Amino acid sequence: MASVIFEERVAVPLGLTGLADFRRWAQSPEFPSVGRIDFLAGTIEVDMSPEDIFCHGVLKAEVAAVLQRRIKRHALGLLLIDSTRVVCERADLSVEPDIVFVAHTSLREDRVRLVPKATGEPGRFVEIDGPPDLVVEIVSDTSVEKDTVRLPRAYHAAGVREFWLFDARRRPATFLIHAWTPSGFVPVGSAGGRQWSESLGCGYRLESRENALGGQDFDLIEDGAV
Repeated sequence: MASVIFEERVAVPLGLTGLADFRRWAQSPEFPSVGRIDFLAGTIEVDMSPEDIFCHGVLKAEVAAVLQRRIKRHALGLLLIDSTRVVCERADLSVEPDIVFVAHTSLREDRVRLVPKATGEPGRFVEIDGPPDLVVEIVSDTSVEKDTVRLPRAYHAAGVREFWLFDARRRPATFLIHAWTPSGFVPVGSAGGRQWSESLGCGYRLESRENALGGQDFDLIEDGAV
């Protein structure tokens, strides 16, 4: 099958005609093990750019660590980071968000399901099928419009209940929690710097400061947990 080569590292087959074909390719041995490759409403988006160490990697590690502590402590569900593929047929979507949270209640109610590997091995899964309860994206220089326009639109169409957007490329870093409404995602608003997450039952605020290496350090602070 003919293909299109990106940066001499990613070969995208030309015969992909829709989400079903993309999903089969994504689960095949030929699918690249590096880079972020998303399917958004019929378009394949390939990003091979490395993550910025401080305004992406360090921030993502902080957010994931704080959320994981709460989710594990209260047995709320699954927190997944990097290379976790989320699929939603009604939104024509197959993406790998920066961070994903799926509540146990969503799994029990079959709102979301875990797709097993083709081998059928017990406890081995390759996709999340259905809208997660919370998705986190961190803006990168190479994907500003995607992170701020195309992905939020797709996540809303999929029915994602909560969308968090971080941008640490400028000082101070910005952080917005958006809640799903029928007309689109809407910022939840801030009270004293705190934004409320309905999905996690907790308020959050982000603090950032300069570090000795010329980058930023971050603290995602729980504020007003129930």
